[in-house]
Amino acid sequence: MEKNRKLAIEVKNVVKVYKLYEKLRDRMYDALGLKKKNYKLYYALNGVSLNVYQGETVGIIGTNGSGKSTLLKIITGVLNQTSGEVNVNGRISALLELGAGFNMEYNGIENIYLNGTMLGYSEKEIDEKLPAILEFADIGDYVYQPVKTYSSGMFVRLAFAVAINIEPEILIVDEALSVGDVFFQAKCYHKFEEFKKLGKTIIFVSHDLGSISKYCDRVFLLNKGNLLGEGSPKEMIDAYKRVLVGQYEENGDGTQAEEPNENRNPETLEYGTRQAEIVEYYVTDENGVRSTAILKGTEFTVHMKVKVNGHIPAPIFAVSFKDIRGTEITGTNTMAEKAFLDCVEPGQRKEITFTQKMSLQGGEYLLSFGVTGYNGNNFEVYHRLYDAINITVVSDKNTVGFYDMDSKTVVKDV
Repeated sequence: MEKNRKLAIEVKNVVKVYKLYEKLRDRMYDALGLKKKNYKLYYALNGVSLNVYQGETVGIIGTNGSGKSTLLKIITGVLNQTSGEVNVNGRISALLELGAGFNMEYNGIENIYLNGTMLGYSEKEIDEKLPAILEFADIGDYVYQPVKTYSSGMFVRLAFAVAINIEPEILIVDEALSVGDVFFQAKCYHKFEEFKKLGKTIIFVSHDLGSISKYCDRVFLLNKGNLLGEGSPKEMIDAYKRVLVGQYEENGDGTQAEEPNENRNPETLEYGTRQAEIVEYYVTDENGVRSTAILKGTEFTVHMKVKVNGHIPAPIFAVSFKDIRGTEITGTNTMAEKAFLDCVEPGQRKEITFTQKMSLQGGEYLLSFGVTGYNGNNFEVYHRLYDAINITVVSDKNTVGFYDMDSKTVVKDV
């Protein structure tokens, strides 16, 4: 960048380290100094340095666990870095966790003033911004009701309206432009483009590579807490795709990026009789490589391995997908697919694979697994794992709704 351009954000050799304890009591022992080292160090960020200049729109991309959200939280002051330095020149509005500062007992108006005060505005300043916030949210008289009575759509509309109408100098957006219905999304993107035209500094994090390519001047690529590179959107998107298939060479030493972990949820809901037990589950990409990120439009496979502990007349093996709001989007099972209708006996092991084309829109999804069946007329649950793993769909074209119909679209003169 030109030397005469002013820095909006400077990140210098930032490190964020977490201690991972195997047992809860190990954390207590460590806090009290009763035992020697009984934890592993996890580097969420490992010496990241980058500059963002005033008036730029910068994208940050990377797989789950790459450090994107951690970096944004450090820049906005939500988290403290372990070491390194962050300098911010300008007032920040961060669309990270919409409504995180809302009081569910307060009504919409009260929460607008609560959030505005938290962001450093006086009551008079909030009074001036209130009409624009209410117009943008467009939730009518519900603004006078407690937010605990809102639908999820109304909640995010109000939260987004508050965050985006405080006229910040620096706007940080973390996947927040996908909230609400399609009309509200269009309004959000229009506001985003308005900010860009006004010369605001914008940091944009998204798995929608089409939006990254359209809006960003430069892009930073993170992987496993390391900054792999920076450059034009096309350069970094191409590098990101190589990361996804384990073909990105780091540090010039010819070594490939490590396979990502399975992104398992430590708070998975698990229950069942355990006559059959799900002992392993993961996702592989079109090249058969274990991955937590799948390119939209490519083939992928969900794997589930099951140990049989008792006689089961006709087990049903199932997988389903939810979005991060908990909406069940799609799923299938071996009975629906007429793939397996036999009985199983104790000691047997089965591997079930579901292979399909990824047609979901870019974003985050949760996978659930199950083994159920009928014993006579009784439906039995042998083992269920709800929201067991998280996968990211990476897209360079998002259409409307949950999935892409892969429409062949033609415009011609008549």
